[in-house]
Amino acid sequence: MDQNITLPALDQVLTVLAPSEQTVPVVFSSPHSGRDYTPDFIAAARLDARALRRSEDSFVDELFAAAPRHGAPLLAARFPRAFCDPNREPYELDPSMFTGRVPEGANTRSPRVAAGLGTIPKVVASGADIYAGRLPASEIERRIGGYYRPYHHMLRRLLEATQRRFGWALLVDCHSMPSSGAPVDVGDGSVVGADVVLGDCFGAACAGPIVTVIEDAFRRRGYRVVRNSPYAGGYTTRHYGQPRQGCHAVQIELNRALYMNEADHTRTIGFAPLAEDLDGVVAAIADLTRRQAFP
Repeated sequence: MDQNITLPALDQVLTVLAPSEQTVPVVFSSPHSGRDYTPDFIAAARLDARALRRSEDSFVDELFAAAPRHGAPLLAARFPRAFCDPNREPYELDPSMFTGRVPEGANTRSPRVAAGLGTIPKVVASGADIYAGRLPASEIERRIGGYYRPYHHMLRRLLEATQRRFGWALLVDCHSMPSSGAPVDVGDGSVVGADVVLGDCFGAACAGPIVTVIEDAFRRRGYRVVRNSPYAGGYTTRHYGQPRQGCHAVQIELNRALYMNEADHTRTIGFAPLAEDLDGVVAAIADLTRRQAFP
């Protein structure tokens, strides 16, 4: 780490909403709902703040705010995904973005880097370039060392503490998706959009009964649910979802049309009903993990 790089305080990087006592072996995370668009980031970008928010999972941390009431902590990034994406490998980087060399061993050829969506993204979700020119190479360590690593350090700390206390852990990684999300064949030749996509890396990251309980909890509330298409789980799900080591992970993607106006990033009248339903989904997860262990 360059000694001249000033790192932010932890409360500028993340928020942990914790219960007074953790009573279930579950940790919720929201890596993409951060909305602290600092003046220096906006000044460096060619896009305005509204355009930068196209990559944001707006309000997902608020939608899952019921987690502590059911005995589970919720970790949320405060920094925006367009600035640094914690749902990537530590160094998924596009060398063409920087004036200097990227660190040795960086993954410069992943499909995500090719799409402009590496750890330090080149574009927002719409495909528009974030920057007019190249960034100094010092930005790599400033963002990864100051934002990415503290987020994952806290996530590991929460999961390890959970495993020590309960003998196993479940990570629920919470996201939202554009309303054009996953298609669902409803059986009469027509296709509608999915409300919820559950990703468990095709069964590799989480025990099947856990995912089934989550799916049933959504379906009972009238939501159209699919698994692993088109979102099977990102880096967080793949990395932490290691059932043989006693840590399971599942990714939840919510259709943004359920609760927000995607054009101006405002809540709609659907926000409160969805939050209430998610309270019930979180309760179902908590109840399962109280009744049954998956070590």
